[in-house]
Amino acid sequence: MAENTTAAPAATAADRNQGPQRGGPGGQRGRSGGGRGRFPRKQTESEMLGLTEVVVSINRVSKTVKGGKRFSFGVLVVVGDKKGTVGCGLGKSKDIQFAIQKGSAAARANMVKFEMVNDTIPHEIIGHHGAGKVWMQPAAPGTGVIAGGGVRNVLEAAGIKNILTKSLGSNNHFSMVYATMAGLKDLKSKEQIMKLRGRA
Repeated sequence: MAENTTAAPAATAADRNQGPQRGGPGGQRGRSGGGRGRFPRKQTESEMLGLTEVVVSINRVSKTVKGGKRFSFGVLVVVGDKKGTVGCGLGKSKDIQFAIQKGSAAARANMVKFEMVNDTIPHEIIGHHGAGKVWMQPAAPGTGVIAGGGVRNVLEAAGIKNILTKSLGSNNHFSMVYATMAGLKDLKSKEQIMKLRGRA
């Protein structure tokens, strides 16, 4: 019986350089178009309402129980319309996404409107909350937002573009954000001040 001695055709240089095909059948990856194959980010409820949403701080808390440790998250969220209205809220949940949603809902429910004059605040003020103390002063156009941490997040979400600030108390994110909110809430326009002095 004669053996079949026909050899397989030698691989060409192009075949050797091409290397193995990745992905499924046909050597194509399971994605359409370019990019990394990720789905577009879903809009949050705040963004659907035309608001800016910023996550300031995510705090992980563990509780030791009989079976081990249980983790939960506390998320501080700031929401604003960049037109003089801003709010902050705290959301707690075992899932980060749920915590952010709860914090955003609490921030929208606690939004406050304050007075603005030419993209800055009308007068100097100090906001207090617990051990937090934040000093804020109006600034000339072109100065920018001179602030850091949670204070900057609140002011930018509120739409302030020129301001000078300084933290005089605790550097805790929660205390600074709530102190900033308290200071903005106490701002008054020139007409309101004149009315309080009986000169209206």
